[in-house]
Amino acid sequence: MAFSRTDSEAESKGRVLVIRVVSALALAVPVLGAVVAGSPFSDLLVAAVGGVVAWEWCRMCAGESADFLAPFGVMATALLAAVAAVAFDRQVLSLAVLAAGSAVGAVVARGAARAWLSAGTLYVGLPCVAFLWLRADPDSGLATVLWLLGLVWASDIGGYAFGRMIGGPRLAPVLSPNKTWAGFCGAVLSAGLVGFAAAGPLAVDSPLWIAVASAALGAAAQMGDLAESWVKRHFGVKDAGALIPGHGGLLDRVDALLVVVAVTALIGVVGGGSILTWL
Repeated sequence: MAFSRTDSEAESKGRVLVIRVVSALALAVPVLGAVVAGSPFSDLLVAAVGGVVAWEWCRMCAGESADFLAPFGVMATALLAAVAAVAFDRQVLSLAVLAAGSAVGAVVARGAARAWLSAGTLYVGLPCVAFLWLRADPDSGLATVLWLLGLVWASDIGGYAFGRMIGGPRLAPVLSPNKTWAGFCGAVLSAGLVGFAAAGPLAVDSPLWIAVASAALGAAAQMGDLAESWVKRHFGVKDAGALIPGHGGLLDRVDALLVVVAVTALIGVVGGGSILTWL
């Protein structure tokens, strides 16, 4: 009987893994197509993803009681800021739009969800601005975004695979009961390997440094995943949505990317250029 149950559990995990892989591939094709094509396709991609993520965030934080207009307010602010960043090339203007939208959200939203909905404006908006700003760079925009997508996907796959195969001590049981140190190390290692492999195609002088940078961003990706897990745990939900088979909501799929693109854009703003030009 025990053998039968274990067998059934293994089959179930195998089916889940297959569903996850198929869903990921189905998403990757249009995403890569839009990113390679550039504007306006990449802009439409950000608009669609930002809208869905804003909706899922608001529903997760405020539940059925969420004001119907709240998700659209978050989405509109995020997109307005993104347009400001790309059309006017003014980072300060785009951040001002985000700050204003967050302040309005804090005033308009009701009850305990007020702070969460307000924070959602920045949580969704900053990565929207970052992604479009990075892609708009005529010299290294495409290379930077493809590199980030590759290392984030590798981090996700490596973390899942190492965590499942090795298990072991939990990384942060209070934030996410399923994350392990083995999974974290696998995620960082996988991201670093993608960076090392990308050194040639990206024409980077130092494969070692791009591997280190990729590994560090892989760690940031895991922090983004942990942060969203904590929010879901706080509100008592398993997934942010049910849009993607095997993955939950779209927010569950892009939580790591949200952090990585924001961090990369911040580094670029502070350093005065794409991170790839330093390596």
